[in-house]
Amino acid sequence: MDWGRAKNVLIYAFLLLNLVLGYQIWMDARETAGANLDFTSLADNTQQAMEEKGIQVLAPIPNETPKLPKLSYEFIEDNKTGIDVELENTVDSKLIFSQSELEDALQDEIPQIGTYRWDQLMAEDGAFVLHPLVDGKWPLFNVSLELFYSDQKITGYRQTPVRITTAEESDQQVLPASKALGTLIENFLPNDAIVKDIQLGYYGQLFNSDMQVAMPAWRFVLESGEVLYVQGISGDVFSPKTDKPGE
Repeated sequence: MDWGRAKNVLIYAFLLLNLVLGYQIWMDARETAGANLDFTSLADNTQQAMEEKGIQVLAPIPNETPKLPKLSYEFIEDNKTGIDVELENTVDSKLIFSQSELEDALQDEIPQIGTYRWDQLMAEDGAFVLHPLVDGKWPLFNVSLELFYSDQKITGYRQTPVRITTAEESDQQVLPASKALGTLIENFLPNDAIVKDIQLGYYGQLFNSDMQVAMPAWRFVLESGEVLYVQGISGDVFSPKTDKPGE
């Protein structure tokens, strides 16, 4: 018997078994997550469309409907895409998991770091993406701070500084996430789409101007990587791919 060949066959068999078991655990976790979610906030016709189109929602449906103002923000620098800056002293990339430690490490080089929050779903290759927070809670999805990392070290960043102003006496009730999700399920999402995250923040169409306007919006992230926004007041649907209302 060729023991060397037999050993290789066993190794490959174990690797294949681990892959199969890992996939099964992942599928079981997805099914469990889906089974634990409450869809009673969705209208009956939405639930029916969801079933007919094979759409899955793996994220909890928020029930908050706060009153939020519209806001305007102004680009402080001429370069609206941001400028790359190399850190004088690199920091451990694991600090991204601790907001307080990240602030302590980068406060000197990025003074506004404490007003940003990490967006785990928008991570890019070699960069963590953070958004500025409105009132310390609601992310402004149009604006990003990118922290570049390599070899487990944060080595630099790209920031587009903005000045945010909320409009006086413009607070309006945000439509429920269930209604926004219903609009997507019934009219926009393709068959077998999977919604993996639902989050409230601010978003607005971008114009060729220093001054921009953003409104409260529900952000929906699909497993395919596509992102859709439902404006929290009008219910209009936007895609950052086109930055135009969905059709």
